Amino acid sequence: MSHHSNKLALLNRLRELGLRLDGIEEALEAPHSKDWEEAAVEREDEEVLERLGESGQAEIARIKAALARLESGDYGFCVKCGEEIAEERLSLLPDAPLCVTCAGV
Repeated sequence: MSHHSNKLALLNRLRELGLRLDGIEEALEAPHSKDWEEAAVEREDEEVLERLGESGQAEIARIKAALARLESGDYGFCVKCGEEIAEERLSLLPDAPLCVTCAGV
């Protein structure tokens, strides 16, 4: 099962929310190496977050968590029970961390 289109959807949504994406993927791959430019991008993102309000911040957190799961190979599996999340659910909600059962949908 290819998650490439889901990854693109997640990255595009972050872009729509006003976050600069240069460095986000690199930061995910190496979260402990922060150079000056990455720190500047992060500060800029924090300003965007402040303007977005709580719902936007929560969505960004879900998207970043989903991207981290893509990097680690855990994407597409429920973070609660470990079962595979249905492809239809992921195509509708690419940041979904839970299967339908655990989400109680």
